Amino acid sequence: MAEIDHIVLGARTLEEGAAFIERELGVKCQAGGIHEGAGTHNMLLGLGPDSYLEVIAPDPKQPQPVHPRLFDLDEPAVRLMLETGPALVGWVARTGAMDALVARLGPRGGELREMRRGDLHWRMAIPPQRQDMDNLVPALIEWRGERAGKRLRDSHCRLLGLEAEHPEADQVLAALADRGLEGAMRVRRGPRPRLIARLKTPDGGEKVLTSA
Repeated sequence: MAEIDHIVLGARTLEEGAAFIERELGVKCQAGGIHEGAGTHNMLLGLGPDSYLEVIAPDPKQPQPVHPRLFDLDEPAVRLMLETGPALVGWVARTGAMDALVARLGPRGGELREMRRGDLHWRMAIPPQRQDMDNLVPALIEWRGERAGKRLRDSHCRLLGLEAEHPEADQVLAALADRGLEGAMRVRRGPRPRLIARLKTPDGGEKVLTSA
């Protein structure tokens, strides 16, 4: 019913995020754009035909948005974490049946928002805060037309897998199953919430990005 669309790296600024990716993965991000009204902007890295990495940061040229910025970028704890450097702040799962999925999830599915960037158009359903298990439960996206990932040049990096650690691992697994994402990530019990992405680099090496 859903599958991984992209992983999200938060940063204080896009410049910091892009420099981090180049340092860690040995490749450069592409320009993204502005999320008008959402208070953010991004850069992107193609991970092959089916997924990509998004670097997201507050856009200093936009006013404070009506809704909190996505991926808890306004939360004091996340802002403090990003003071030490860019880190994973979440992931997004793609679905072609958003209405049916949101109707089945009810309030747990979150608020459905229409979003645009240039000629890209998509809908997102963001789980309510405190029900996203510290962003281990993904936002859902349904692309209206061409997906952003299809437009990206191939960085020759690949997402090898997603993993999660959480003190209440069973609840994370149940939330993923509700969204048809049982096999999307490995989940294990851990002392604190943590998102882990394993990526293959163009030279054949492996890098690990984490949320903390």
